[in-house]
Amino acid sequence: MGPKPPPKARGKRAKLTKWIEATNPRLIGEDEFEELRRIMAPISDSYLRKLLRDSGVGLAPMVEGVRQANFDELERSLLAMLREYEQGGRARRAAVRQLVMTAKDHARWAARKTETSGEKEEMSLWLLTWLENPPLFPEWVKLRRARLGSNAATAETRPNPA
Repeated sequence: MGPKPPPKARGKRAKLTKWIEATNPRLIGEDEFEELRRIMAPISDSYLRKLLRDSGVGLAPMVEGVRQANFDELERSLLAMLREYEQGGRARRAAVRQLVMTAKDHARWAARKTETSGEKEEMSLWLLTWLENPPLFPEWVKLRRARLGSNAATAETRPNPA
């Protein structure tokens, strides 16, 4: 008897990989996202987004969502959300706002539980500012980054209150 073949990959990640290999998408937009939600059900939107981000395939802004790994990603994704917001009608604007509100909730939750709470609190401020006045955000973030840049040296020498 010969060696056993390796077991078939299973799970959501394997299902996504199989779909990507079969469809070879250049960009995954909202239609593809909805198709994947049906194919991979039950799956949360956040986990599907994570798998899609990990796949390396290009994602439309509404599929990618708001990225919070660092300030550059946060700014880039919020500016992309602003373009979606400005180009959309009432329903589209509500959907964009919902994505940003969810990101704000995640940032607030992370601020309570991580050692990087100061960073997540700052990200919450960026998200709140976007929600309060999306068209103002691009200018605000330039000013905020300039201020944070000038305070970086003082913040490094300041003792950690924790």
